[in-house]
Amino acid sequence: MRTLPQSTSRDYRPIAIVASYWRPGEDYHQRIIEALKGKVRNGDTVTISEKAISTATGNIIDEKQLNAGRFSRLLAGFWMHFVWGYMLGALCHLRPKTIKRFRTYPKAEGDKHKQLALTRSGLLQALMHGSEGAIDGSNLPYSFVSLPLQEAHNIADQIRTRIRTDLQAEVSVMIVDTDKSYTYRNFHFTPRPKPIRGIQSHGGALSYLVGRALRLRKRSTPVALSGSEIVTETALQIAECANKARGHGAGRDVWDMAERFDAALTEVTWDMLDRIEHRPIVIIRPQRNNT
Repeated sequence: MRTLPQSTSRDYRPIAIVASYWRPGEDYHQRIIEALKGKVRNGDTVTISEKAISTATGNIIDEKQLNAGRFSRLLAGFWMHFVWGYMLGALCHLRPKTIKRFRTYPKAEGDKHKQLALTRSGLLQALMHGSEGAIDGSNLPYSFVSLPLQEAHNIADQIRTRIRTDLQAEVSVMIVDTDKSYTYRNFHFTPRPKPIRGIQSHGGALSYLVGRALRLRKRSTPVALSGSEIVTETALQIAECANKARGHGAGRDVWDMAERFDAALTEVTWDMLDRIEHRPIVIIRPQRNNT
């Protein structure tokens, strides 16, 4: 296993690879190999979107099938409309457009979404305004949401082995989530569950509030790493470099996605998503190897 030294974002060149949308049941291992053929080199770090893998493996849930309880309705109503819409949104320095959306948070869809967050992730995660416990509906159709990967490290190992076998390339593989990690000096923390070692995961909404309210440095979260031993700071730099190159696909959240297609929140279709340019894979190449 290689050990990579600490570095800065200027030490890397991101290479975003355009690919078709990965639907459930997709052979994403084969899609990765096809996308990397002729492009990947020894020493690269291949970063892959957690959302894309969750979708391909069917790690998604249709919230339309859920029944909301009394407390979830309270969270989707009073908590989202008033607490996030008039207090916490401003405290966290969120965009005015985002805060306005909280004040009109959809009742039927919101009730069920908060019920799933409570059931799957617990109260502190359900108190988040979105991506509760890394549950996310962006870049998914209808009422589907993706769940965080439970065996992300094993999946990263399998992908790295497949790249070595099929492409004869010695690379590192990192699975990345857009949910942010925050940094205070040498301490890194995130609201989402199960980041890589070196990033603390505690507090759910409390961690989010601290990170946002204090305007701490925020970067995308690496959730698995195979092939290299690197310091946490470097892993965060790689994850954020990849995220910036990847972009937001159909939208950074379900509202942006619906606006892009001029559709209701739960009326975006698989075919609509197929029409968008997606970049689930980003190669991060050390500049010293860029010849």
